[in-house]
Amino acid sequence: MKYKRILLKLSGEALAGDQSFGIDGAMLTKVSQEISDLHNLGVEVAIVVGGGNIHRGVAGATTGMDRSTSDYMGMMATVINCLALQDHLERKNIYTRVLSAIEMKEVAEPYIRRRAIRHLEKKRVVIFAAGTGNPYFTTDTTAALRANEINAEVIMKATKVDGVYDKDPMKSSDAVKFDELSYIDVLNKGLKVMDSTAISLCMDNNLDIIIFNMFESGNIQKVAEGETIGTLITKAKS
Repeated sequence: MKYKRILLKLSGEALAGDQSFGIDGAMLTKVSQEISDLHNLGVEVAIVVGGGNIHRGVAGATTGMDRSTSDYMGMMATVINCLALQDHLERKNIYTRVLSAIEMKEVAEPYIRRRAIRHLEKKRVVIFAAGTGNPYFTTDTTAALRANEINAEVIMKATKVDGVYDKDPMKSSDAVKFDELSYIDVLNKGLKVMDSTAISLCMDNNLDIIIFNMFESGNIQKVAEGETIGTLITKAKS
């Protein structure tokens, strides 16, 4: 395997599958199976899950809700997704730990960096819940922050498309895919890959990001093995 410790970023919308809201059991089963297969190959796996299938903080704020309140609601939504993913993984005999940035000791451990690293060393899948615990930060930023904290070798962001394009490939048939981009390219071109805070944090710490299609079976493992899939975001070539 090319990568020994990875951080997988899953969107909440992806867990909804073909539904417009909530959790699609079939999609959750598929995702958990792919994570299980990767874990069984010896890769240390940490996961950040979004909450957009239940509530998006920004969307709530646009309807007049207080932004901080809406963001905290979004953090609660991520906890629901994390617990669902944990349940499916443990049905496959994969030991997991949910670590929450907001204390809720009845359902999850509090996030402590050293504890998270120790769980990974013990070959447990670690699922980070409740974002950073602060409003105004996305789960993309959470992924960048946690990946750096646990010394992950790469962020693998699973999406509905097979990489980064110059325009929305769902709407434009002439959209051009990028095989590789620098962090600066992403920021300068205004590409909606991850928010600018997340990209900047990865750039400052030289942490690669791979954007790939999670709906194609086996892609998670292929990316971890080093196959050229999706779009690689890395430092500029010298």
